[in-house]
Amino acid sequence: MSPTRTMRLWGPWSLGVALGVFMTIGFALQLWGGPFQRRLPGLQLRQPWAPSPGPALPSCPPRQRLVFLKTHKSGSSSVLSLLHRYGDRHGLRFALPARYQFGYPRLFQASRVKGYHSQGGGTQPPFHILCHHMRFNLKEVLQVMPSDSFFFSIVRDPAALARSAFSYYKSTSSAFRKAPSLAAFLANPRAFYRPGARGDHYARNLLWFDFGLPFPPEMRTKRAYPHPPRDPNLPELHVLPPDTGSRAHTLDPNTLFHPDPTAADGHSQMSSPAPLDLGSSSFIQWSLAWLDSVFDLVLVAEYFDESLVLLADALCWGLDDVVGFMHNAQAGSEQSRSAVGGGGLIAEDRQLSARARVWNNLDWALYVHFNRSLWTRIKQYGQSRLQSAVAELRARREALAKHCLVGGEALDPKYITDRRFRPFQFGSGKVLGYALRSGLSLQDQEECERLATPELQYKDKLDAKQFPPTVSLPLKTSRLFSP
Repeated sequence: MSPTRTMRLWGPWSLGVALGVFMTIGFALQLWGGPFQRRLPGLQLRQPWAPSPGPALPSCPPRQRLVFLKTHKSGSSSVLSLLHRYGDRHGLRFALPARYQFGYPRLFQASRVKGYHSQGGGTQPPFHILCHHMRFNLKEVLQVMPSDSFFFSIVRDPAALARSAFSYYKSTSSAFRKAPSLAAFLANPRAFYRPGARGDHYARNLLWFDFGLPFPPEMRTKRAYPHPPRDPNLPELHVLPPDTGSRAHTLDPNTLFHPDPTAADGHSQMSSPAPLDLGSSSFIQWSLAWLDSVFDLVLVAEYFDESLVLLADALCWGLDDVVGFMHNAQAGSEQSRSAVGGGGLIAEDRQLSARARVWNNLDWALYVHFNRSLWTRIKQYGQSRLQSAVAELRARREALAKHCLVGGEALDPKYITDRRFRPFQFGSGKVLGYALRSGLSLQDQEECERLATPELQYKDKLDAKQFPPTVSLPLKTSRLFSP
């Protein structure tokens, strides 16, 4: 993360260098018309981050102008549930898609927001929250949301994401559909994957794609395929602080980064990227620096609860505002586990994880970068303070589950008879959901419904609330008023 959130990425010297580099690789037009833009010309993007004072009730006003980039298969549906619930409870106005996504996989366009009018097209109430699936496009987002909105997103270890994406998008991605298994796909991805093929953005660097970042030209050709690591059992790199206990997972160092122990804190830190076969190391670092200038916080799925505590602190929300249930999790998935690639995996799984990170090398760069920035924030927040808050969050979640839910946990959809709570089923795995206990008070029933409602049904509920259907009167209205 950059040392200060107010750095200007576009000083005259850096602008000239950036122009020279990107014009030579052929996508200057996308650079200026697409994702690489500031929030507003001359605007100081970010202030240096610092945790809010006080352990319990925030003393600052809550942030209620939010932009959440909902990345795929990264635990983002659970974050979306929190935003739905918070906005619904506080009467906030959502920027909603006409259906359930903003024209994905195309880049976000402001015109796809329901009820949006361009400048000069009439007055409209302001939007508070933009949070549904899109491919990020800052220029267009700023047509809908103010530049001082809180921008955040979530990333996931590409090894875990690949497993989930292969199961969920098996019928959508041509590359996945042709492969008999994920292991077979990662052993020889060039036999299945073709850049630009329908649905194949799900098969490689999906996070990078969702962030709206352009790809290096050499990755757009059929020849640009990194080879799997020769030795998946090379020494492992502890990206997270080693004193985080058994949850500290190990990440494969074969692709982008190498360890560089520093004397500052005694932890193994990530140095500058090692040279890439693709020759795009500076491009990746420039892209990550741009993301740092735009996003206030990026959560990490493997440390979901820790991320939620930091989110509540950054938004000046109470802890109850970020207590919720997991949504859109597949039965038997690893979404609720702390890590993929830990010491308990067998050699075959470890090799698959290593290959997934090599194949998704841009996602791996994103993940390592934001994993590191998360732990920088945790250090500033205070680990003992964080552990206490995480324990409280989990206790509240468990209490809510026991109070609200049948069985106190997620259920196979066949046991969910109320269609309002039955999640949309897609992919080869069953998507779990929730059923509410009977005998709840009216107040508890309302809150438990908010917690258990899947994202599609909740979006429909918000849509009906913001855009109530017009009630047409009968043609012969005079009879209604006859004495």
